[in-house]
Amino acid sequence: MYYSYSAVIHRLRFMASKPHHLLPLPNSATTVAAKRARTMATDSSSSSSSSSPIKDAFTKYTQYLNTLNEKRERVVKASRDITINSKKVIFQVHRISKHNREEVLEKAEKDLKAVTDQYISRLVKELHGTDFWKLRRAYSPGVQEYIEAATFCSFCKSGNLLTLDEINATLLSLSDPSLEPLQINVLDYLLGLADLTGELMRLAIGRISEGELEFAEKICRFVRDIYRELTLLVPHMDDSYDMKTKMDTMLQSVMKIENACFSVHVRGSEYIPLLGSSDPSSFLLGVPDIEL
Repeated sequence: MYYSYSAVIHRLRFMASKPHHLLPLPNSATTVAAKRARTMATDSSSSSSSSSPIKDAFTKYTQYLNTLNEKRERVVKASRDITINSKKVIFQVHRISKHNREEVLEKAEKDLKAVTDQYISRLVKELHGTDFWKLRRAYSPGVQEYIEAATFCSFCKSGNLLTLDEINATLLSLSDPSLEPLQINVLDYLLGLADLTGELMRLAIGRISEGELEFAEKICRFVRDIYRELTLLVPHMDDSYDMKTKMDTMLQSVMKIENACFSVHVRGSEYIPLLGSSDPSSFLLGVPDIEL
């Protein structure tokens, strides 16, 4: 379409005479700040409504874990004290001889009772309910040492093995009747029993050097019976790694006691000063009559 020159001029004059309203240009910085403020306000309102339960939940988890870790530290400290004082009871029993038997065992029983009343009771107060299994690794070494001391003292006094039920019965009086009492589990009892054989081996060697061959032979039979029974039990245990490791040490203890007793019987004439015999006519001086 073609327009004449006069038409074009007329159209331009008409457009120039018409008023035009121009909009002001927005300030870009102000606009961005306003949008950012609205966005942050929206995000904060939405996060306060959506993440508040999650934050509360993690706060509870934090408090629970902090409380559990603090309790674990206290339990480890109590277990360490039980271990130290139980070893003192074991060292006291090793002082036994045919001249001071009653005196040494009486002192050992008093020390063992002190361990129960002071240190085991503190452990009992820290543990209740499911804490027995959650914190077992923390207190297990101390409990094993306590079992070793209790069974060692009991054997030297009566010649019998202190059972798990008898040990747990002594702990009932330490617990609050309204809470579940601390009861030593079977695994810790067996691990402590395995350590007992090492102390009995040292006691047997010491008794042989003092001429108490009959007592050493009694220890030998006792340790051999423990090893035989545990040999049948350990393969059927689920958590038996620690037990299998201690079985090798137990076998070495049994062999040392047997070799010591066998050497006295076979080569008894070489043990005259140790056995204290005064009969010069005997081939096995100081050794009781036996059948070889």
